Amino acid sequence: MYDKAKRVYAQYGVDTEAALKKLREIPVSVHCWQGDDVVGLDGGGALSGGIQTTGNYPGRARNFEELTADIKKAFSLMPGKKRLNLHASYAVGATVDRDQYEPKYFSPWVKFAKENSIAGIDFNPTMFSHKNVKDGLTLSSPDENIRKFWVDHCKACLKIAEYFATEMGSPCLVNIWIPDGFKDIPADRLTPRLRLKKSLDEILSVKYDKSKVTLAVESKEFGIGVESYTVGSNEFYQNYAAKNDICCLLDNGHYHPLEYVSDKIPALLAFYDKVALHVTRGVRWDSDHVVLFEDELKEIAKEIVRNDATQKVLIGLDYFDASINRLAAWVTGQRAMQKALLYALLLPHDKMKTLQDAAQFTELMVLGEEVKDLPAGAVWKEYLKRENLTESYLPEIKAYENEIVKERK
Repeated sequence: MYDKAKRVYAQYGVDTEAALKKLREIPVSVHCWQGDDVVGLDGGGALSGGIQTTGNYPGRARNFEELTADIKKAFSLMPGKKRLNLHASYAVGATVDRDQYEPKYFSPWVKFAKENSIAGIDFNPTMFSHKNVKDGLTLSSPDENIRKFWVDHCKACLKIAEYFATEMGSPCLVNIWIPDGFKDIPADRLTPRLRLKKSLDEILSVKYDKSKVTLAVESKEFGIGVESYTVGSNEFYQNYAAKNDICCLLDNGHYHPLEYVSDKIPALLAFYDKVALHVTRGVRWDSDHVVLFEDELKEIAKEIVRNDATQKVLIGLDYFDASINRLAAWVTGQRAMQKALLYALLLPHDKMKTLQDAAQFTELMVLGEEVKDLPAGAVWKEYLKRENLTESYLPEIKAYENEIVKERK
């Protein structure tokens, strides 16, 4: 099947061998928080502060050992180059509050990553599930003690990220997301944003090695409990990132359902050296459904590939579903991302761009329809074979569930 597919693609000027080789080198950062419903390890005990997980499927990881065992198993069923994305709430054995976190509380993660040949570690300050999320506000809080606590937490996270990068020999993406906003119409939209700007300026006052740490800010249009106003809006963060030479992270669940991140990627590539992504699947709101091989995912992958941005766009996954087997969710989403990237790598982009520039729009439309039926599935199966994997992964996950996970009460 692969040999036949290879010949078919060659007729369109596509080298399937080159596509397979390139796919193996595109890193995807896999989030740790799918394994325990974003509860974390630092004593929060429950998810709160602007995030919600639904479902009670049995077997949630309850500690570092269970979580890393699940990650190891899930990673063994995922093809391609994998990074690990951590939240600060996954500190191990922390005896201090989040504003005083140090690299030592994350050294077990570094050891785990090295032992399992993980390509790198990315990091996120955790500004939820904590008593200092006061009235739904963190970095934009009018309470100076609250605001300073979260500023200090982010400063500590930059130092930890530098530690990750040094230990792993790979730059660490640090992504700042806050839940700040108001449920109903605010009396003042500007002042909270000025406080957020002040907080970010203070965080950036920390000296860190920019060759090791990429700092990003993540915008959001609205969320549960902040339907009327979010402080960290797209316009605010795009301007702040551009002015301060940092990265802007796009989460494709954070925009209006008819607003497409795939269109935003090339817009940002015109101005930024790096663009960060959190890939999820929103259903009517940022509901963090498991990523599937659907149209918008394909379009996101196309924009990454056709613009030669596989090393410029930092791809991370971000979803958490507690209603289904958590390992199956992890593997399904990561494979969908890889499949979308392969699908994009198998398209005749140069020919399509030439048709567009020549205003041959009829020919472009017809070619665009033709390539939809090309045998990408056969190339995908060949990719899995070369990664020592098969299309079927659920039986192995169910066996792991029956042998390991079912013992968790």
